[in-house]
Amino acid sequence: MSRFFCDTNSDLWYTIADELGVDVISMPYSLDGEERGYDLGRNTDFVDYYYRLANGADAKTQALNMQNYIDYFEPVLQAGEDIIYVHFSRKLSGTFTQMDSAISYLKEKYPDRKITTVDTKMISLGEGLMVYEAAKLWKNGATDEEIVKFVEENINNYALYFTVKDLTQLKRGGRLSAVSFVAGTLLNIKPIIHVDEEGALNKCETVKGVKAGLRTLADKVKLLGDDVYNHMIIIAHADAPDFAQEIKAQLIHQFGENLNIFVQYIGPTVAAHCGAGAVGIAFHSKSR
Repeated sequence: MSRFFCDTNSDLWYTIADELGVDVISMPYSLDGEERGYDLGRNTDFVDYYYRLANGADAKTQALNMQNYIDYFEPVLQAGEDIIYVHFSRKLSGTFTQMDSAISYLKEKYPDRKITTVDTKMISLGEGLMVYEAAKLWKNGATDEEIVKFVEENINNYALYFTVKDLTQLKRGGRLSAVSFVAGTLLNIKPIIHVDEEGALNKCETVKGVKAGLRTLADKVKLLGDDVYNHMIIIAHADAPDFAQEIKAQLIHQFGENLNIFVQYIGPTVAAHCGAGAVGIAFHSKSR
């Protein structure tokens, strides 16, 4: 049986990762030049991070290099085990060029071992839901091929939508033009952003005001949700617990009390792009 790897861009909460027994690749970020690695919330000081982010701290993400991936994978191969890695979207980072180089090197060095990777074409809590389901299959004895088949066949059955309180981080990250930033700020326009079928981030609509954004996120579950009573719904926030609870209340009003809703923080690597005050929702869906 292979070892199961995921990455912290999944925003899978550390208690769930521990329960499933998966290996976690920590994706790096920096805050005012100090490099850090995300630990899925185990020891992360979210209050300090989001306070500094909201007050103008410079938050950035970095790609892992080839040696980083070797350091994660080689001990497993040396121990005579194989690897299955369910990862975030290749569309969203250049880190996968480094990963591919590391895997090529390791396959040549360990020809009898197997490294299998599969792209969720997703990130953050949307990726987290897919990792959660795939890891449960792995824990119950699924083969690497069965896990790859599950991910590839279900890519479009997990949706992620989010909105932001402030447009600053989107502008800093180059995902919003200066003109759109000024106009959006003056008019209180909030984008609704999702991850599309190819694994890219796209604005799918705009609304006026945060309240309208929260209603829109809850409505996405009503419009696109599939078999929601038998799948976890994750609401994640960037130090905006009131926003998350408001979405949760709207979902309970729409669907009743029997939903399995998990509320948590958005991790600092993802928040470096969406900013403090962002809120998102991931769920099992008819389409993305």
